[in-house]
Amino acid sequence: MNIYQDLDPSTEIGVPISEEKTLSVIDLIVSGGAGSIVIIIVLFVLLFVALYIYFERIFAIKAASKIDKNFMNQIRDHVMSGKLEAARLLCAQTDSPVARLTEKGVSRIGKPLDDINTAIENAGTLEVYKLEKNVSVLATVAGAAPMIGFLGTVIGMILAFHQMASSGGQAEMGLLASGIYTAMTTTVAGLVVGIIAYIGYNHLVNRTDKVVHKMEANAVEFLDLLNEPI
Repeated sequence: MNIYQDLDPSTEIGVPISEEKTLSVIDLIVSGGAGSIVIIIVLFVLLFVALYIYFERIFAIKAASKIDKNFMNQIRDHVMSGKLEAARLLCAQTDSPVARLTEKGVSRIGKPLDDINTAIENAGTLEVYKLEKNVSVLATVAGAAPMIGFLGTVIGMILAFHQMASSGGQAEMGLLASGIYTAMTTTVAGLVVGIIAYIGYNHLVNRTDKVVHKMEANAVEFLDLLNEPI
C-alpha cells in the first residue's frame, strides 16, 4: 500500500510550494520611502488642481456658449427701428460673450464702422481672456507631472544603487529589484496625471475655439446689419 496515495502532491517532501507575490498600489507607494511618498502627494495635488480647473472651465465655457437663437433677430429689429436703448437692455439681460460684444457695438452706433469694429475686437479679446482663465495651468501640469514623476524614479534608482554600492556589490538581487520597480511607480503616477491634464487641456481649447468662432460670426453679422440700408 502506498502511504502517499491519499496525500496531496504539493505536500511531499522536497517539492517546493511556490507563492504568488501580489502588489497593491498602497504597498508600492509606502515601500518607496519618504521621497516617493512626497512626490506621489505632489502629483495627487496636481491631479486635483487639474481636475478642478477642467470642470470649472468646462461649466463656464458651456454657459458662455448658450444664447438664444433669436437674439440677433431681436437686435436687428431694435436697431432697424431705432430702438437702441431696447437693444442695449436686451444685451444687458443676456449673460454671454456674444451679448456683451453686441452691446459694445450698439453703444458705438453713430460712429465710423472702423471705430465700432475696433471696439468689438477689443471687447472680444477680453472675453477670450476670460474663457481661457487658468487653462494654461493645465498645460503646465501636463508638462510638469511626468518630469516630477521621473525625478522620483531617478531618486529611487540612486538610492537602490547606493545600497548596492554600500554592500560591496553583494546586495540581494531581489531586494534591489524591489527597490527599482518601487521607484518606477512615481513615473507611472506622473504619466497618468500628465495624460489626464493634457487631454483636459486640449478639450478645453477645442471648446473655447468653438465659442470664439461663434463670437466672430455674430460680430460679422452685427457689422453687416449696420451696413444694411435703413
